[in-house]
Amino acid sequence: MGALRLLYLRHAPWIRLRLTRRCADPDVVDAAVQDTFVAVWRDARNYRETGAEAAAWIWTIAIRRLVSALRGPGHRWLSGAVGEDAETVPSAEDLVLLSVEHGELGAALDRLPPELRAVIQATALDGLTVREAASLLGVAEGTAKTRLMRARARLRELLA
Repeated sequence: MGALRLLYLRHAPWIRLRLTRRCADPDVVDAAVQDTFVAVWRDARNYRETGAEAAAWIWTIAIRRLVSALRGPGHRWLSGAVGEDAETVPSAEDLVLLSVEHGELGAALDRLPPELRAVIQATALDGLTVREAASLLGVAEGTAKTRLMRARARLRELLA
């Protein structure tokens, strides 16, 4: 139990901050943080130290919990039926995205206009569909698709 407390004290503040950047509803963010650490407690035996930091594993759980909460039937931002996550082990894509977030790709993302960066974060980083991202961002689906296309083109330019 002491280890979980230490993990919580060390990671909950930055997880809450990052989730708040993706969701303006503090109740949903708080629930996602709580669900994250419940999942960490339940699935601790599944964590394998493979060079990736525990923070990456915890973040993957947190963002999936937030997305699940936003996709839930009672949430006012997103709708749609989604099954329960079968596992909380980070995918290879999640690990790659987390490792480059502060590298060259992170710098390129920072140079995007906010509306383009938001749609990239929602779709590529958080795993939402374009429809879900549009609903979350409060724009039409066509607008989200156009912004996503422009964001990808701009990122290709910046990374070339």
